[in-house]
Amino acid sequence: MARQPTFDLEALRSFVTGIDLGSFALAADRLNRSTSAVSAQLKKLEAQSGLPLVQKVGRHLQVTHRGELLLTYARRLLALNDEAAIALSGHEIGGHIRVGMQEDFGESLLPDILGQFSRAHPQVQIFARIGRNAELLQGIREDELDLALCWMGAESTLHATPLGATPLYWIARGDIDVARWISRGEPLPLLLFDAPCLLRNYAIEALERAGIPWRVAFSSRSLGGIWAAAAAGLGITIRTTFGMPANLSILRDKALPVLPPLGIALHRRTVAHSAALTLLQSIIADQLT
Repeated sequence: MARQPTFDLEALRSFVTGIDLGSFALAADRLNRSTSAVSAQLKKLEAQSGLPLVQKVGRHLQVTHRGELLLTYARRLLALNDEAAIALSGHEIGGHIRVGMQEDFGESLLPDILGQFSRAHPQVQIFARIGRNAELLQGIREDELDLALCWMGAESTLHATPLGATPLYWIARGDIDVARWISRGEPLPLLLFDAPCLLRNYAIEALERAGIPWRVAFSSRSLGGIWAAAAAGLGITIRTTFGMPANLSILRDKALPVLPPLGIALHRRTVAHSAALTLLQSIIADQLT
């Protein structure tokens, strides 16, 4: 039997980071490597697999079918590697960490990242809080939180690390007919968080620029309320796909205005310097980027 190639984990990390960021030049900057080094790692992976992993489409690189397959395995290999490194690198760390995050991240990050960290470091006590941007940033400033994962808006803190951006979408139940409302000049029924809300502002500003009438059909202080109203067919909302229920869909109607990407930032308390906190901060940043 022919010997199978052993993939280089650092090359896989460059590959995954480049695809996630949409640019291997950005990946090089993120990983503190030269662009030529990342390019060499990509060529090494293609040589090992014997297949092209990316192809040029216009001015951009696009992952091939085989590249998608390797990408799936690469994420699993890196996750396993990182979990082993976490378990071995900090087996004696202790203390407590207070983490705040947007409700959108609750279903994905709480079990995946915080659960993994707690299993690897049971002696570290974690307190998690779900909240909105203003509340979380206030928690950082007033020493009520050590870390806060927030949307990037006008407000910030002294120790904020940008983690990239995620697309914003118009979201509703699949049978919602947006074109009918717009063609009749009827106000679009919006499902929004109570003001003040960054995404609420994005939705209203986008519709105002496009000259599309709108009305607030449902307002809530919880994301669960927004998703429930959308599932009931009460209107449309604007969110990322983090935690989006399976019974809702992204609206592709061309009459709707294009939405800007939404930045994500990880905020850290100014005087927090524990080993456990630094480790968890690194894990969250790596997972999201």
